Amino acid sequence: MKTLLVEPDFPIPSKSKNHSNFLPVGLLKIAAYHRHLRDRVELHRGNYPALRYPDEIKITSLFTYWSAYVWESVRYYKNLYPKAKIELGGIYASLMPEHAKQTGCDTVEPGLYRNGVAENYIPAYDMVDVDYQIIHASRGCFRRCNFCGTWKVEPLVSFKKTIQPEIKKKKLIFYDNNLLANPHIKNILGELAEFRFPNRCTVECEGQSGLDGRLLTSDPGIAVLLKKAHFKNPRIAWDGPYLMWPQIKEQIFSLRTAGFSSDNIFVFMLYNHRLSYDEMRAKLDACRRWGVRVIDCRFRPLNSIQDGYRPRAKGQKATDYFVHENWTDRQVRTFRRAVRRQNIAIMLGLPNGRYLDGIEEKYIQV
Repeated sequence: MKTLLVEPDFPIPSKSKNHSNFLPVGLLKIAAYHRHLRDRVELHRGNYPALRYPDEIKITSLFTYWSAYVWESVRYYKNLYPKAKIELGGIYASLMPEHAKQTGCDTVEPGLYRNGVAENYIPAYDMVDVDYQIIHASRGCFRRCNFCGTWKVEPLVSFKKTIQPEIKKKKLIFYDNNLLANPHIKNILGELAEFRFPNRCTVECEGQSGLDGRLLTSDPGIAVLLKKAHFKNPRIAWDGPYLMWPQIKEQIFSLRTAGFSSDNIFVFMLYNHRLSYDEMRAKLDACRRWGVRVIDCRFRPLNSIQDGYRPRAKGQKATDYFVHENWTDRQVRTFRRAVRRQNIAIMLGLPNGRYLDGIEEKYIQV
């Protein structure tokens, strides 16, 4: 079989094409699996003719609000190779399978490819130019947050007891949605702490998603193991109200005690959602006092098929993109700007998180 794997031409800057946040690791695993089957595999990151006529075309998807790029890829390859079977998978296909069927593809496969058949294959990193490796020590999440689609995309929760045989590169990026929920997490962190390459070099680890802070403080030893396992830039999530600040402070203190510096600890914050602008500013101010940086996440509904938000615009109408009923366009932009100012101030070590004259013009992009 001649298999063509396609990542649609998503609006990702060229310099970020191989960034760990956007690498099509699912397609790379599928590539390794089909190579094992002795299929001829080709990867396209965008829309352009294949080297040979494909028998099957597998197109991935990301955010639902980028669905238009998926539709464009399906149209392009269907017109170019009308006899090839086109299969659509990924996040958008999993969250909105009925909508995805209207693209004109032959089949939609929600969830993991073939029920996870490619999960045990090392991604075909030779198809991309990266110096890191993406690892899943688990799949799914036992929590059911209403703003998150993980439990819909990966409804079956599964765990690995070991990842040592998978380690091929020095830099490891964990894509687990709830890494600490793995009942074998201590064994895995112990493996990472002790692992050495033939040249005695150790690994460097980072998690793309936030650590479940409630699990972090339920066992104080976990934070110490994360440090020993060479994790950097730990991230926790503060999705709840401001009244949760004692728990969040405890989670940050746990990481500090383990040896992580405050300015390298990050807190995920969901805004443009149920909590008001004023409450979100209070949460932001608490992070300033603790000296930790914030990763702001603008909420979009899980069934949004477009997002017209323009970050450089001075203002937009509420009909241009999703603005929660508790928020306004001005508040969305002001909060985003406040997060960036505060993070820069913390990175520069400015007192109380305040920035000096001229810093804003030099470092900030609204």
